[in-house]
Amino acid sequence: MIILTIDTGTTNTRVTLWRDGVAQHQAARQVGVRDTAITGNVVTLQAGVRATIDAALERAHISIEAVDLVLASGMITSNVGLYEIPHLIAPAGKKELAAGMQQALIPEVCSKPIWFVPGVRNRVDNIGLHNCEAMDMMRGEEVETMALVERLGINEPTVVILPGSHSKFVHLDGQQKIIGCVTTLAGELLHVITHNTILAGSLDSDFASEIDEEMLLAGARSASQIGLGRACFTVRTLGQFTIYDRNARANFLLGAVLGADLLTLKNSSAIRMSPGTQFIVTGKPILREALGLLVQGDDFFSGKVTITHNDEQADMAGFGSIAVARERGLLNIR
Repeated sequence: MIILTIDTGTTNTRVTLWRDGVAQHQAARQVGVRDTAITGNVVTLQAGVRATIDAALERAHISIEAVDLVLASGMITSNVGLYEIPHLIAPAGKKELAAGMQQALIPEVCSKPIWFVPGVRNRVDNIGLHNCEAMDMMRGEEVETMALVERLGINEPTVVILPGSHSKFVHLDGQQKIIGCVTTLAGELLHVITHNTILAGSLDSDFASEIDEEMLLAGARSASQIGLGRACFTVRTLGQFTIYDRNARANFLLGAVLGADLLTLKNSSAIRMSPGTQFIVTGKPILREALGLLVQGDDFFSGKVTITHNDEQADMAGFGSIAVARERGLLNIR
């Protein structure tokens, strides 16, 4: 069976061609829902997704007629995407995601119908200033989480860490259902602080190249004790008055930013995890290692920490979408 999976985010779209459950060809374009927000229409997004599909098909040397199933996930189902689907309300697992899938034919994008996987949001009613912090939502991370459930055999309460521009912490219960999530701007903050503040000179406008555990943990402690803003400025002090090198200073900043995320896990009403919950950590190698060390080095957390391998987190969005489609019974349709 030949399946196309579409993963569209804020700025990028990735299309993967799968043959009998194996990812074989992939194409990517810098096009996402941000283009819709900027232009006020979906024309650019439609053209970009279509071009990405065509590129994946060209690499596979097949036409769209040979494709049996087209699946899509991510921000493509938002109000600035191609086909809006309301978030499912947590708790939601593979069964609920499968039931919430919707099919649509969008000729400007693909001559085959596309099955869209919905996102998930926290259950919060009558949202106002008093409870808005408890609300959080995801589009795309739900299928990535389902991919890890299958690949790693997750069968107990777990927090899945998906770092990125917007770092996502997804809370699963013992039945592999998403019961809540919380999001931070850790990746964007790290990028802006490193490139667009007074600290750029202290960091040579670059991130940590390898982990320095002492500096990483020191940065996290600093953020928890004196706040993220003051901890960040400490990087400049380290550059002006100490012998710590650029990579050490970058580790201090990385620890400060990611350490602030640990405060979120401890205190946010959006996730409500227990200290003994196990962690699954994904992301780029240096982020995986840093987050694993920070969780293990924090006395509040006592659960097992598992760091994923590259093959375990490869093509998670597509793999998870196929798992949800299988639950829906779509893989039996030819």
